[in-house]
Amino acid sequence: MNREQSSAKLQRLHELLVISLLGGLPTIMLGPKLRNIVYSTIFGRMGKPVYIQEGVEFLSTSCIEIGNGVFIFKGARLDARGHQNNRISLENGVAIERNVNIGCLGNTNIHISQETFIGPGVCIAGPGDIKIGKRCLIAANTGIYANNHNFSDPIEPIKYQGVSRQGIVIEDDCWLGHGVAVLDGVTIGKGSVIGAGAVVTKDIPPFSVAVGTPAKVIKTRTSKELVNTRD
Repeated sequence: MNREQSSAKLQRLHELLVISLLGGLPTIMLGPKLRNIVYSTIFGRMGKPVYIQEGVEFLSTSCIEIGNGVFIFKGARLDARGHQNNRISLENGVAIERNVNIGCLGNTNIHISQETFIGPGVCIAGPGDIKIGKRCLIAANTGIYANNHNFSDPIEPIKYQGVSRQGIVIEDDCWLGHGVAVLDGVTIGKGSVIGAGAVVTKDIPPFSVAVGTPAKVIKTRTSKELVNTRD
């Protein structure tokens, strides 16, 4: 075993000990305050104050950066394993609701900008890079998937054909309704609204309202009143 592997194992052991000891402490036992103090020794960066409820799972904490005033609620899972260059970054004021799953895979950067809200049960997954802008609202059970499985060979199992990765950008001040799916290679422009249950397969221009499967723009937000652009 080389020095780098030994260092990684020791770092993982330290991470496991800290999270095992403090991760389950309930709020009534000052759990969030203790986690705020001690977790700063294992994360890549950790602001003040940070509120982390009990039962939150972190993996590869040295690749996770958390800003000031971040809230992470029970059952969330942030997994930055897979590559030493992986990064999960939560800027100031981000709120991660219950049972959110954020995962990197290989050489992935997942960046959530300030004051963005991620609702319960949301899944955000690499390996493509994902950037979510400022003050976005991502409603419950939305899926943001920056990869596609290759399936051109009908003989080889799809599992073994690898994936493609282009990345996803959701610009500032977007609202994604309940159960939206955002697929790889998509940019959702600033100020856009995506209706509940929509599947976004192509770029959405700024200040648009899009609904359906696949999502289509039905209105634009060019003034205080919505302007209907449907033919």
